[in-house]
Amino acid sequence: MHGSRTATRTRRGLAAAVVAGALLTALTTATSASASTASTPVGDSRVVCTSGKPGLAPALSQDLADALHGRKGSSALALYDRPTRTHCEFKPGAHFDSASVVKVTVLGALLRQAQETHRALTPHEVKLTTDMITKSDNAATSALWHQIGAAGVKHFLSLAGMRHTVPGAGRAWGLTQVTAGDQLRLMQLLTTDNTVLTASSRGYALDLMHRVEADQRWGVPAGAPAETSVHVKNGWLPRDTGGWRVNSVGTFTCTGHDYGLAVLSTGNRTMDYGIDTVESAARVVHRDLTH
Repeated sequence: MHGSRTATRTRRGLAAAVVAGALLTALTTATSASASTASTPVGDSRVVCTSGKPGLAPALSQDLADALHGRKGSSALALYDRPTRTHCEFKPGAHFDSASVVKVTVLGALLRQAQETHRALTPHEVKLTTDMITKSDNAATSALWHQIGAAGVKHFLSLAGMRHTVPGAGRAWGLTQVTAGDQLRLMQLLTTDNTVLTASSRGYALDLMHRVEADQRWGVPAGAPAETSVHVKNGWLPRDTGGWRVNSVGTFTCTGHDYGLAVLSTGNRTMDYGIDTVESAARVVHRDLTH
């Protein structure tokens, strides 16, 4: 990769992380208002939303329940929006095969290891991480998974507070057990000042997620306003039992909004059906938050 181009992308990503950190500081020092809570049933579970914006919690709760009602298979989601102090969840602790959404965790673990040894990523690591996130390259992921090691992955998960995530055994990184709650925690980690990942590391990760190839920009970006800055990673995996696993995680910034969303699904008869499930929920989120 060309050195000057890499530096430019890193600066862009760093700027995004700095902006996110500044926004967090402003929000946490603002006067808090009372938040409302709403809960709507979907099957044997419920979509639960809270928000500091009047009327938003019941609207999101009902609209997300409507989007998920009647969908075959099983799904889960988690959402935050910082400016409106909005949070939604639906089965946030249920476990799903990660497929390729675990690649963001792999990236985080590598960046943490580099920080702890006070070094920059090597040119080879830059190529591997770029291929892993922007192209969802499996061979690059396997190489990094082996390099980081099980202990390194678990160390990052512990620091990140992703307590319900269980790394796949051996080389089976795609069978890592993830939850919507932990995936959302990871999105929050990438977009706030914290002691786990530096602003430079977070900026690097967000820049790669912003540059995902066009044919992999489905999922949680569906329905996002045109002016939205999108950072996304998707995962898809067919198995002999339980059908397709289709997952999507991402963060979004636009005027007045700074939010993250994780939608996981399993038991889909086709990949397209799973994508439809994810995107039905995503469209509701973007519409209700930004209109």
